[in-house]
Amino acid sequence: MKGKKVALVLGSGGARGLAHIGAIEAIEARGYTITSIAGCSMGSVIAGMYAAGQLKEAKEWFLQVDKQLILRMMDLNLFSGNSLVKGEKIIQELEKVVPDRRIEDLNIPCAIVAADMIHTDEVIFREGSLFEAVRASISIPLFFRPVQMGDRLLIDGGTLNPLPLHAVKRKRGDILVAMDISGKDSMPQEAAPKPIDVESRLAEVEAKGWTVPKQFAEQLTMLGHRINEARANRAKDLGRTVNFVSMLNRMNDMQIQQTTLMALQITPPDIHAVMRQYAYNTFDFDKAEEIIGQGRTIMNAALDQYEQTH
Repeated sequence: MKGKKVALVLGSGGARGLAHIGAIEAIEARGYTITSIAGCSMGSVIAGMYAAGQLKEAKEWFLQVDKQLILRMMDLNLFSGNSLVKGEKIIQELEKVVPDRRIEDLNIPCAIVAADMIHTDEVIFREGSLFEAVRASISIPLFFRPVQMGDRLLIDGGTLNPLPLHAVKRKRGDILVAMDISGKDSMPQEAAPKPIDVESRLAEVEAKGWTVPKQFAEQLTMLGHRINEARANRAKDLGRTVNFVSMLNRMNDMQIQQTTLMALQITPPDIHAVMRQYAYNTFDFDKAEEIIGQGRTIMNAALDQYEQTH
């Protein structure tokens, strides 16, 4: 097999970004050396922590995050008109784990990607305050308050490029590795309701010594069949499964999936590890251990496939 130096790109995807920790662990356990890194949104958080040499401390912090801590970090911003949460408390918590540093002084080259909603440009931070860049990169539109820098108003980097393959500082001979946590996925559907089994219920009643009049039993059975048929028909009506909110969310998910596919076509990675977009919800941070484990498994499978042909 050829060289084992890696230029690593970490995608956006909320809590699924914790899978990046497991992916990095898998890469290093296999003897690869990460020489440069890039990320956006949650990928920028993990990229920054790794480049600072403090991924272990960050992992330990994420493993103790629960729903109560998540709520305490939500510094509400309801009257601003442009976001639900300010976003400062999250950065303050991260700074307790990893003190802020300048990006150009990190252990390896690191690129943090955000998006400028005023000029519709991608903004790549390669120097300056790490946490200012991360704060901009994680600014999910309408949820976190945008970050103003000069004449720029910065939001989540995943808005324009959820998998910033072109941003990583790759050297000749480096293997380009992508950890994609917004893989193409079908919209989750509600499970069909369990059919009503009137016959079994009537049998249970009679087994207890109760007598159910035949005509009444027949009417109950017929009603049960009609309810089951109505439920089955309702389950087939996909239009009822979406409302204004879920439709907007799905449109955003579709955009992310297609933008990711285009990025992969423009800059094909040597190794493409993929987690499905609906594997975990955006705010499933209390499932850190499980998500990190999934990231490790997914990256190991991608490395296996690569090593079989190189």
